[in-house]
Amino acid sequence: MIGAVADGLTRGIDRISDAVSGAFFEPVIRIGVTGLARSGKTVFITSLIANMLERGRMPGLTAVAEGRITAAFLQPQPDDTIPRFAYEAHLAALTANTPHWPESTSAVSELRLSLRVRPNGLLAGLSGPRTVHIDIIDYPGEWLLDLGLMDKTYADWAAETLSAMGTRAEGTKALTALEAADPQGAWEEPQIATLTATFTAYLHAARAAGYSGIAPGRFLLPGEMAGSPALTFAPLPAGQSPGRRSLWREMERRYNAYKSQVVTPFFRDHFARIDRQIVLIDALGAIHAGPRALADLRRTMADILAAFRPGQNAFLSRLLMGRRVEKILFAATKADHLHHSQHARLTGIMEALTSEARARANFQGAETASLAMAALRATVEETRKHDGTDLDCVRGTLLDSGKQAAFYPGDLPENPSALMSVAEDGAAEWLDGDYQIMKFAPARLTLKPGEGPPHIRLDRAAQFLIGDKL
Repeated sequence: MIGAVADGLTRGIDRISDAVSGAFFEPVIRIGVTGLARSGKTVFITSLIANMLERGRMPGLTAVAEGRITAAFLQPQPDDTIPRFAYEAHLAALTANTPHWPESTSAVSELRLSLRVRPNGLLAGLSGPRTVHIDIIDYPGEWLLDLGLMDKTYADWAAETLSAMGTRAEGTKALTALEAADPQGAWEEPQIATLTATFTAYLHAARAAGYSGIAPGRFLLPGEMAGSPALTFAPLPAGQSPGRRSLWREMERRYNAYKSQVVTPFFRDHFARIDRQIVLIDALGAIHAGPRALADLRRTMADILAAFRPGQNAFLSRLLMGRRVEKILFAATKADHLHHSQHARLTGIMEALTSEARARANFQGAETASLAMAALRATVEETRKHDGTDLDCVRGTLLDSGKQAAFYPGDLPENPSALMSVAEDGAAEWLDGDYQIMKFAPARLTLKPGEGPPHIRLDRAAQFLIGDKL
């Protein structure tokens, strides 16, 4: 108890120090980059930093358009215990003679980008440039999924997980093994290890099939905790008053340890300190995976947003209650996989996917927005004739073969409800056709001085996230 009180006091002092420094000296904006697997978090951060250092492709950021950013430079991140985001290595992968996608996020990392900005309006003639620090926090999308567990008991999580497994072909084998176990019987470590391995194999298969609600996330990316009791449990059907030494009680104990020893520290030390948030979503991947995957993505987004603390970051509220997420941007990534004529439809689908989450955040005082973007453009557009019809295609280098190919993914519906209604009805397939996607390799880049990597609406994303602070 004494340790907890001391820890709370220390964090309170740090919070007050940060708030005072940001209000009166050099403002600090902490941006969380959030997203599920394959949504492009690493590429987003790399391209954002590169385009802020060389701002020739950022006209949508007002401070750039007005010429008020006089310098941008990287500094050591303020948290000495957090690894630095490997910006240079990731940029080298994207700009190599044979470019390739950088490695996915496997741990929390951070980077500080500092901007020298001239004021505008009435202050322009009264003060010189000031420094604004942007701390970018990157963490694995798999860990994000765990935030939805914070308010769930083991019984609730187990029931929900087993129910979801029953609707997915990938869950058949694991569900059979879990339901065959005796929740009220005595347990042995090899038995729990076997059930955990079977359950983890299901999680990997479900993610590969395009499902989003895959938790616990650390089972997919355990790191140094692999094999620990906190990462060795599985969902079991509820029994009749299971005894203290029963298998069910041991699974419950380990689930609670996972929440207290893994999820809560992550939320406290990283997630709860964020001012602005961008949520990257591979909506096209979910659509391609089918209606059930799209419905699962919508539920997952609602669960994730329940863990945010949206609201206005007023000075006194930061002193008294800590940081609150005041802006949340929902971005559909890989917009370069579609012709620009369909980007508005992709944005509409994003708005429908996140409508429940955005409504909750708006009600609590946060500002939200949705857009379709590509942090790094890997394709070019072209129109081709097929059976006498003009098709709006994208052309790029295929990731698997390295060959150039033009691709027409199909038309997204103009009315997003056409997708969402089918998804929520639990249909196994789309009624009027498939929506295809291709995996493209990054295009070879030839960057002029002053230009960052090519993108789609990255500047608009930056304007929403930091424009008001510049």
